[in-house]
Amino acid sequence: MRTFAIVVLVLLTGSAFAATEAPELQQLRDQLKKAKDAEDKPAIIELSRRIVGIAPNDSGTWDTLAQTQLESEELDGLERTLDQWKKAVRRPPAAIEDFRAGLCFKRKDYQCAEQHWLAFIATKPPRADVATDYDNLAELCAEQARWADHAAYRTKAIAAQDTAARRVLRAVAFLRLHNWDAAYADMTKANKMDATDPQVKEWLPEFERLQKFLPQIKPLDAQIAKSPNDPAVAGLLLERARVFILAGRPLLAIDDGERAFKIQPGSMRARIELAEALLDAGQPENAAKLDVDRYLRRGEDKHVSDAAFRELGTLDARLSVNPKEADALVARAKILRDLRQFTLALADANAALAINDKSAAAHFEAAQDLDGLDRQKEALLHAGIATELDPHNSNIWFFRGVLERQRADFAGAVASQTRSIEISESLVALSEREQCERRIGKTPEADADLRRIQQLAPQK
Repeated sequence: MRTFAIVVLVLLTGSAFAATEAPELQQLRDQLKKAKDAEDKPAIIELSRRIVGIAPNDSGTWDTLAQTQLESEELDGLERTLDQWKKAVRRPPAAIEDFRAGLCFKRKDYQCAEQHWLAFIATKPPRADVATDYDNLAELCAEQARWADHAAYRTKAIAAQDTAARRVLRAVAFLRLHNWDAAYADMTKANKMDATDPQVKEWLPEFERLQKFLPQIKPLDAQIAKSPNDPAVAGLLLERARVFILAGRPLLAIDDGERAFKIQPGSMRARIELAEALLDAGQPENAAKLDVDRYLRRGEDKHVSDAAFRELGTLDARLSVNPKEADALVARAKILRDLRQFTLALADANAALAINDKSAAAHFEAAQDLDGLDRQKEALLHAGIATELDPHNSNIWFFRGVLERQRADFAGAVASQTRSIEISESLVALSEREQCERRIGKTPEADADLRRIQQLAPQK
């Protein structure tokens, strides 16, 4: 908010007139000074109220009261203070407009805040205060994703008072508009003005990192600009969003991901790519709205793999042509499960079952997705159906045995693992069966399995 001191008002209420004030008022002022020194905001508010109750023309104390209420987010109290202050003085000071704007901003009434900040600026306060309120207006526009207005207010703030920090903030604003040349010009200017400024030190490495990706970004900008409303542009937007993610600019990736997802709401690639950007931007609650949780599997580079996105894109394309292709739904569910997104995977598996409830692959996929959601009882029902539909699949029998063991049906688990081993012997199935045999007292059988495991195990 405002940074300037109300010098004349302070003089009027200061020591020059202290001797003529009533002892009670002077005592309150002394207590207020001590409260300020101690940063005791509740005391500052209470004492300021008492002072203006006695001296309603004391605008300096009104200012202190309003500022402290704003900082403490006592918004209803601040509103009453501003109303009372306006009535108490013949010529209401411009500061009331400034505080009213701050109140509206805190309440997220952005139209009201903008109106009052512009009204305050129109009173021609000191340039430093003009610059600060243009900063506030820029933040207000950022909250509404009004990026062109955001950059315009940053420009006005610089015109009022040019600083390295404001140059950096405008450079960041230009990034949202993909105005790369202007952004880098501001960043260069800021670095020359004050390389030690915290904003410069924070953002300069980020700009240097992004610069390496601009040769990939600029051609995509040009292609997207040619046909921004063509449905086919969704693929280009996702491609650019991917570059922004790799460049460490998740907010730019969110812009592209949201546009692509709006064009193709059925695209699982768009959903996952947008969710990854939201997670990178520290917005897990918004990713959750897409049914993507924070356990999204990433690689060692902390990104979803290119292969996963390619496969999702291919399957999305197949399903856009034929939404009833059950095999494509099952394949997409498997990729989603590999990404640890079991809710989305189960939705695809269920969609496949709605098309073909005799699909062993769909039942098997549903079983694995339900297991990932800790719904083992339901998972076992689907695994059982899958083994009936495809009795010669060793993997399905193995998984059924694992689910039976998890539900303490050790005899059933032994039977399922036996079927799996008969179809295709494996170390994991032998190990599962050995454990379950010991749980039900079949020690000789378990020992026999252990010997077989030792025979098959690779020599160390």
